Amino acid sequence: MAPLLVVEDLQVSYGSVEALKGISLYLEEGEIATVLGANGAGKTTLLNAISGLLPIQAGRISFEREDLNGIPAYEIVLRGISQSPEGRKVFSTLTVEENLNLGAYTRQTHKAEIAQAKERVFSLFPILKERRKQLSGTLSGGEQQMLAIGRALMSSPRLLLLDEPSLGLAPILVKQIFSIIKEINRQGTSILLVEQNAHKALSVASMGYVLENGRISTTGSSAELKSNKKVQEAYLGGAALKKAGRSSST
Repeated sequence: MAPLLVVEDLQVSYGSVEALKGISLYLEEGEIATVLGANGAGKTTLLNAISGLLPIQAGRISFEREDLNGIPAYEIVLRGISQSPEGRKVFSTLTVEENLNLGAYTRQTHKAEIAQAKERVFSLFPILKERRKQLSGTLSGGEQQMLAIGRALMSSPRLLLLDEPSLGLAPILVKQIFSIIKEINRQGTSILLVEQNAHKALSVASMGYVLENGRISTTGSSAELKSNKKVQEAYLGGAALKKAGRSSST
């Protein structure tokens, strides 16, 4: 059975600057895969290319065995891919409910489906139901992140692209967001997660890719990446190495 998403030898440039230099990855149906990397590594560029927001210079992106190259962004949403962007990017002068309705713009003639999707969002994020008439610009950072994810879910995607969902959030909210990510996946949505919090990302993902300077430098299961010394030193704060050192000295 073919993977749900396949990225092959993908190249994306901003003018003369190569942002992605021939990267390849795949994601299986029902899986959470994570992409780790420092700022400027190309993580957001990867998600935007998959979403159709950026043109690609070479390579191939396929979803459910169908080529996405050259397909406009709205059509990619219709095919079952939705993105929650870095920095939330909610529409601050619109209410919570109006933001959610915008997430369902591809389904305007399917009122029952929109209502069902909204109830799913409200069950995942009860605070959004309480604040449905509130302007989104008045929400806390954590609530805006919930709204951004909820808006992406309004199209009932097969694949959800999450770009830095924990960025700028307090630890207790990070824990809550990742618990919800696991629940979204448990309900049947596959997830490609870009995240700087490698500890949290590897705790929910089954597969991981390390992106450095536009190239995939390391690939493996979450367990393999957690035990990889290079990954530990660069992305896990050396915590695992320190723990191992303490254990060996006792």
